[in-house]
Amino acid sequence: MTSRLADLFRDDKIVRKIQLNLPYLFQIAELESSRAGKTGMEVGSVREKILIALLIYYFGKENVETKLPITEPEMDCKLFGVPVSIKTITGLGGVKIIWTVDAQKAKEFREAYTPKCDILLALIRWEGRGGLYYIPLEVQQQVFATMGRNHYIHLPKPGTNPRGVEFEKEALLNLLRAKNTQTIEIEWRKRDIPFDPYKRWVDYWKEDQPKNQQTQLKSF
Repeated sequence: MTSRLADLFRDDKIVRKIQLNLPYLFQIAELESSRAGKTGMEVGSVREKILIALLIYYFGKENVETKLPITEPEMDCKLFGVPVSIKTITGLGGVKIIWTVDAQKAKEFREAYTPKCDILLALIRWEGRGGLYYIPLEVQQQVFATMGRNHYIHLPKPGTNPRGVEFEKEALLNLLRAKNTQTIEIEWRKRDIPFDPYKRWVDYWKEDQPKNQQTQLKSF
């Protein structure tokens, strides 16, 4: 089944919206995930939700499946039934294929791995140029076959705890530069955003009773 992700990259109107809005939304994600000026690991999950929300906005909620079994660690959603993996990275640091702290499981994963999902990847370079990339499954299969699994997949070093199996840097560069990989170039500029991480929750506490709870109580 052919992926519809390419439609997103051919639509000038949504491309412009992504270029304008994605840096702002990812900056909000960092502010929400920061403490004492440091961004926490949970920012990745927030960014993932932002990109899945983009797919829902553009393609319609009925065409984006998000309730997937935990046995599918690489797949973050399905678009028109086609598996999609959502990835975000700042700079060209390690891009996780899967998260695991078990060295033996990481080795077993590498020996059994073949690409299975289209990839939607955001490359963030604050105060510089990065982009949003669509890496089709066919591109991954070609690069994987050319490089071989040992040069495609980077295992964590013994004695460290990086929590995941990554693409080798050269493999990632080959994926991003491949002829059939599609790109939306983005200037990652930060804005001056007044942000209070507690305001939303304080507003909820100010309510006499949460709105959804009022509805539930009326049903009794």
